[in-house]
Amino acid sequence: MKKFLAEFKEFALKGNVMDMAIGVIIGAAFGNIVTALTENFINPLIAVIFGGNSEDGLQIGGQFAIRGVAFNYGAFLSAVVNFLIIALVLFIMLKAINTATEKAKALAKKKADDEAAAAPVPEDPADVKLLKEMVAIMKESNPEAAKKAEEKLAADAK
Repeated sequence: MKKFLAEFKEFALKGNVMDMAIGVIIGAAFGNIVTALTENFINPLIAVIFGGNSEDGLQIGGQFAIRGVAFNYGAFLSAVVNFLIIALVLFIMLKAINTATEKAKALAKKKADDEAAAAPVPEDPADVKLLKEMVAIMKESNPEAAKKAEEKLAADAK
């Protein structure tokens, strides 16, 4: 039981879980704000445009009855408007985050490329320098042997 509680504590207090919990709480609060906006501003505007007031109060879209069962399609329309507003805001936020992430990656790549270009070219070791000098001298006396030696040096360098 102790191990179970320790594992649960580790899971519950991880950064990702806490971030997710904060996101859910902020999302719920944002949903409440959007619902208030829809009920108090958008629905009355729709009622003014389409004439949806009734004696019970504001009626958006109205309702219809089939065999005495009332279907309030106004509530459905209100929920659809809520969803569209929330989806639009989330889309805009994710688009901004993705753009910022891409720019950060491009900047990091450019910085790495600049650092690689600025890095000094390593100098040949002393033995390779000596071999290159010997090949240069050999070119005067035996060009064919010098060519073979250059090819061997190039192959060894790979």
